[in-house]
Amino acid sequence: MNCRFCNNLLKHEFVDLENSPPSNSCLNKDQLNEAEVFYPLKLFICEKCFLVQIDEYKKSKEIFNNNYAYFSSFSGSWLNHAQNYVNKIINRFGYNQQSHVMEIASNDGYLLQYFKGKQIPAFGIEPAANVAQAAQEKGVETIIDFFGVRLAKELVAQDKKADLIIGNNVFAHVPDVNDFVEGMKIALNDKGVITLEFPHIMQLIEKNQFDTIYHEHFSYYSFYTSCLIFNKHGLELFDVEQIPTHGGSLRIYGKHKEDKSKTISPNVAKLLKEEEVKGMRSLDYYKGFQDKVDKVKLELISFLLKQKMQNKKVAAYGAAAKGNTLLNYCGIKKDLINFVADASHHKQGKYLPGCHIPVVSEEMIKQEKPDYILILPWNLREEITRQLNYTKEWNARFVLPISKLEII
Repeated sequence: MNCRFCNNLLKHEFVDLENSPPSNSCLNKDQLNEAEVFYPLKLFICEKCFLVQIDEYKKSKEIFNNNYAYFSSFSGSWLNHAQNYVNKIINRFGYNQQSHVMEIASNDGYLLQYFKGKQIPAFGIEPAANVAQAAQEKGVETIIDFFGVRLAKELVAQDKKADLIIGNNVFAHVPDVNDFVEGMKIALNDKGVITLEFPHIMQLIEKNQFDTIYHEHFSYYSFYTSCLIFNKHGLELFDVEQIPTHGGSLRIYGKHKEDKSKTISPNVAKLLKEEEVKGMRSLDYYKGFQDKVDKVKLELISFLLKQKMQNKKVAAYGAAAKGNTLLNYCGIKKDLINFVADASHHKQGKYLPGCHIPVVSEEMIKQEKPDYILILPWNLREEITRQLNYTKEWNARFVLPISKLEII
C-alpha cells in the first residue's frame, strides 16, 4: 500500500483494530441471520509526510449510498456549532447577498440553512441521496455527487465558483486527497476562502480516541501534513483554530497562494511549532498507541462483566459510528449491553452492525431504568448528560469509555 498523498510505500503500522463491519451500516431485523462483511481496520503512518491512513477497503460509493444513516441535525450542540460558525465567518469576511457559498458534504442542510436565513446564496454537495433530499426539503440547493476535479470543472463551467468553500468533517472521508484539494483550488474564486474542520491526529493520540477510527475515515491529519497537501496544490493555509468538536478538531483557513490580500496569522507558525516540539514529525510519536487502545478495551470489558455478574442493567446512548468501532473491537454483544437509545428515527428499530444490539428510542431508558448508561458519542457528553438528567431519579450513572473508563 502506498501513501494516498505522496505515494510513498507504507511500512509502519499505527494501530490494528482487527476486522469490523462498516460503522454506519445498521441492520434491519431480517438481516440479522444474514452474513455480514467485515473489513480490516488497520492504519499505517507515512514516514515521509506523516499522514495516518487506512487502505480503501470499503469504497466511498458503497458507504455514502441511498441508505446513509447519519443526519447532522439530530444534535442540538452541532447545530449551535454550525450557527456560530456562520455568524463568525460572515463577520470576519463580510459575506453578503452577492457572495457565493459552497459546502462539500453538506449532509441534511444543517449549516447552509443559516446562510439561507441571511439571504446569502449557498449550495451544498452531498453524495448520499437520502440525506441530500432532507436538505432539499429545507430549501437548501444540493447537488447529489462526490466532489473532486471533475465536479469542480463542471461547476466552473456553470459559473459556480465560490467565495467560500466549507468542508466540515469531510477531509478525513476522502479516499483521493489530491483530487479533492485540487478540486477546491479549481472551484475557489481568486480572493476566496476555504475552511475545513477535521479531528486533529494529535488529540486522537494523546486522548486515546481510537473509536474515531472507522472505514469512512480514510486519513487522519496533523496541521503539518495539511499544510503540505495544500501547498502541493497551489493553496496556502493562512489561519488555524483549535476547536473542541469531536474531542479536539482543527479549523483551517486556506486561500490561493497568489492571493496577497490576506495576512498569515501567527496561529500558523504557533501550531506548527507545537506539533514539532511534541515530536509529530518523527515515527516515535506514533508508536505505542496499540497498547493504550488495548488498555481501554480491557477496562471496559472488565466493567461490563462485573455488572453482569451483579445483575445490573447496562444500556448505551447514541448509535454513533465511533460506538460501533468501540463495541466491535471489544467484542461486546447484547448480552452485556441490553440496548442503545438514539434520537434519530432513521436508526430506531434497527440493530448495530456486528454486535447486533437493538437501537431504540429514549423511551426505553425511562421504561427499563438501567443502572448504567454507556455514552458512546462521548464528544456530546454535556448535551447527553443534560438530556438524560432525569435518570438521577433511580440513581443511574453514566459511563464514558474514552480516553479511559470514567463513571460519573
